[in-house]
Amino acid sequence: MRAARLMTTPDTPLENHVTGATVWLTGLPSAGKTTIAYELAGRLREEGRRVEVLDGDEIREFLSAGLGFSREDRFTNVQRIGFVAELLASHGVTVLVPVIAPYADSREAVRKRHQAEGTAFVEVHVATPVDVCSVRDVKGLYARQAAGEISGLTGVDDPYEVPEAPDLRIESQNQTVQESAAQLHALLTERGLL
Repeated sequence: MRAARLMTTPDTPLENHVTGATVWLTGLPSAGKTTIAYELAGRLREEGRRVEVLDGDEIREFLSAGLGFSREDRFTNVQRIGFVAELLASHGVTVLVPVIAPYADSREAVRKRHQAEGTAFVEVHVATPVDVCSVRDVKGLYARQAAGEISGLTGVDDPYEVPEAPDLRIESQNQTVQESAAQLHALLTERGLL
């Protein structure tokens, strides 16, 4: 158990104690994870909440530079992100993590770390089908894979293990970004995390 932990004491006003949580949005590339995360983050900031988005691309550049895309490197990347997310969440921040995390064991390890620390963890599967993702192709990855320029694209020629029982499943192809963010906001509210 971590020694430094946010706690309320008789000298700490109750209103300063805010429950944090890690909200992990998993799904295929171009599923809409990051777009939904930033939409929700904007809404939460307007409500006066402390929120951070741990964008997978930024983490790869700064925290996980040098890691490749092997199963082992992906596991390490997810654990690093999970550690930072839990640390922030334990201090009252709502942490939105739009990161593919293709393997169930790596997501489960992050969940268990949160449970061990007593920190809320919510897994959201942005369940956009691969054919929709390939049309969106925000970063051009599907086109590059089809052209033979890259390999190991999650959900195409590299595995993606679909969450069996996520806390929420969002089908972004059937609703607007605002509706997806509202669906997630409602779940967090229902669970007392907002």
